[in-house]
Amino acid sequence: MKENKKYTKITTHSLQEMKINGEKIAMLTAYDYSFAKLIDQANIDIILVGDSASNVMAGHETTLPITLEEMIYHAKSVVKAINRCLVVVDLPFGSYQGNSKKALESSIKIMKESGAHAVKLEGGSEIEDSIKRIIDSGVPVMGHLGLTPQSIYKFGTYTVRAKKSEEIKKIKADAKKLEKAGCFAIVLEKIPAKLAEEIAKLVKIPIIGIGAGSGVDGQVLVMHDMLGINRDFNPRFLRRYSNLAEIINESVSKYINDVKNKSFPNKNEEYN
Repeated sequence: MKENKKYTKITTHSLQEMKINGEKIAMLTAYDYSFAKLIDQANIDIILVGDSASNVMAGHETTLPITLEEMIYHAKSVVKAINRCLVVVDLPFGSYQGNSKKALESSIKIMKESGAHAVKLEGGSEIEDSIKRIIDSGVPVMGHLGLTPQSIYKFGTYTVRAKKSEEIKKIKADAKKLEKAGCFAIVLEKIPAKLAEEIAKLVKIPIIGIGAGSGVDGQVLVMHDMLGINRDFNPRFLRRYSNLAEIINESVSKYINDVKNKSFPNKNEEYN
């Protein structure tokens, strides 16, 4: 197996090289300075400032309520922390749908005010004009097909997408359209693994999966899910690498106990 190239700085060009060389791309979400710093220091390739902040940071049921200004706030915090990885920011619901001029304005606002490196949009042929307009302005775009959480009320369910022939044809056609429009990568969410692998071979740009099997070019997970901070979300595709909820709960309980028992602070933790 070819040894992975050591990148000091990840760019869209780096990601293309990784696909060509067969090196898998690792992507995680982050929304604040402290976690982004830790994740970047671990040599993650991409940090996605996801609109999942609406769920895990703000407590909303869906991704729809988060605003452009809130996304910029989170993106600013992340960008300040990183040295190596590529930072991609989700365009939130209502900031690009049905209006290519608004999509461009939203993208430029994110790039100028946060310092991020790229934006991500959900959808295929429906937003092709917006994607072209954004890319023509010089802003890199990551696509997102399959289960698109901003359309959850249209779908009515979070079940696996693209299992019927009509939707399979559309997702393949959309992947080709996004590539032709100039997207540097595409996220495929919650689709059959075989189909995802076919799409990864169909296009020359990196395909990053979440619940899309191992035959794609990379993987993305929500940080709060994979670290076990959020214990209420348990889809089949999620692998938990830690149980921070339990660790945090135990630590806070010990702190409370020490304060109540008057053992914190002790003499060594006081100033004379």
